[in-house]
Amino acid sequence: MNQRRSPTIRRRRLGVELRRHREEAGVTIDVVADRIGCSPSKVSRIETGHTSASPSDVKNILDIYGVDDAIKAELVHIAGEARQKGWWHPYSTVLTSAYVGLEAAARSIWAYEQHVVPGLLQSEEYAIALIRGARLDDTEQEIEQRVRVRMQRQALLIQDDPIDLRVVLDEAVLSRPVGGELVMLDQMKRLIDVARLPNVALQILPFAAGAHAGMDGSFVILEFEEEGDADVVFIDNATGGLFLEKAEELSKYVPIFDTVRAAALPPEESIEMIETLVEEPLWKSKRRVSGST
Repeated sequence: MNQRRSPTIRRRRLGVELRRHREEAGVTIDVVADRIGCSPSKVSRIETGHTSASPSDVKNILDIYGVDDAIKAELVHIAGEARQKGWWHPYSTVLTSAYVGLEAAARSIWAYEQHVVPGLLQSEEYAIALIRGARLDDTEQEIEQRVRVRMQRQALLIQDDPIDLRVVLDEAVLSRPVGGELVMLDQMKRLIDVARLPNVALQILPFAAGAHAGMDGSFVILEFEEEGDADVVFIDNATGGLFLEKAEELSKYVPIFDTVRAAALPPEESIEMIETLVEEPLWKSKRRVSGST
């Protein structure tokens, strides 16, 4: 299976195609459920990509719609791909959304982050400190699993066909010493190293920029290789995050990201700023007010 074709994205594509053919055939979900012997909710979850369907079920469903053999063969093949296990499957107990599977299939990722270093750029010690601080109910085993997933995800940046990553970090991300001073300084050095990869563009949005288009919150835009796989916006939260997949939603976030990038420092200046902050961390500034001694 092509590395861009993660099981998650194939399941999503299959659902879109099955729904399209059902609507073209004028068949209701209840009729499909009755014909293949399952609940209407299962059919709905297959169409939204939340549940996989066996190749035989897909064939039977497409027979109901009268789809021709060539299209049927292609979608049955996709159903087989969708049922494969991604590398992240052993960690499914600590994954609360489909994000990792979608990320694995992305051609490019655009991210604006207000508070923390994105997972693809985190050092291991930073990730441990961040997860331990944010997930108070996690056991040590769960924290370890989350960190393992985070570290494995970073292979996307250096694989043979790496993703194109564009990140804008608010200066606030560099101002909070997650894990303490040594961990944060090491994290900033990692940012400098990753920012020099040819497929990575890292920019810092300085406090001096004032009000800006991204002030409503952090977000990630995932773009996919194949035309039939619609791009998606992801907004993270404590319960697993929110996926925005409608064209009008995407058309709102792309200009926001472009505007934030334009307001941020260029990549080279951003690296220079991080290098300066390694020598003179913001959290040690004498100008600070709260928390000073």
